[in-house]
Amino acid sequence: MTEDAKTRLVRLMKETIAHSTQHVKAGGIPFTAMVVDRDGTVLGRGTNTVTAMNDPTAHAEVEAIRDACRAKRTSYLPGAVLLASGEPCAMCYMNALHAGIAEIHYAVDRDEAAGMGFDYRFTYSLFAQDPQTWHTPSVGRLEVPGAIAPFEEFHALRTSRQ
Repeated sequence: MTEDAKTRLVRLMKETIAHSTQHVKAGGIPFTAMVVDRDGTVLGRGTNTVTAMNDPTAHAEVEAIRDACRAKRTSYLPGAVLLASGEPCAMCYMNALHAGIAEIHYAVDRDEAAGMGFDYRFTYSLFAQDPQTWHTPSVGRLEVPGAIAPFEEFHALRTSRQ
């Protein structure tokens, strides 16, 4: 008997949650993730290592996507599925989008996470605003002569190959 897609996702999410529990017991926080293909083959795993790695981008979802990309030797994962113990923040959603992730599933939503001390809900509305209107960090263009040159060179090389 073959495993149907929903049963497979539930099984894989349970595995993600078990990894989350292990991470908490080891002194980490409860954010873990995995990237799988449509057949359920694990392509990458990640845990939140922001503090351990002194890297503010080392969220579990980003780490799982990085791991999957390294394993597949690509920066694009079309059709892949991201499973996360907690709902991704805006940065993680953007990473998934840029990586071509087809589906995202999470076990604990943003409000439940906030109730446990992880309130990152502000990140969603922040990305709805023009960065130049943000209070912090201050964002603005710094004009430098020739700044566009590498972009023009890349564009010329790319279009000459087509």
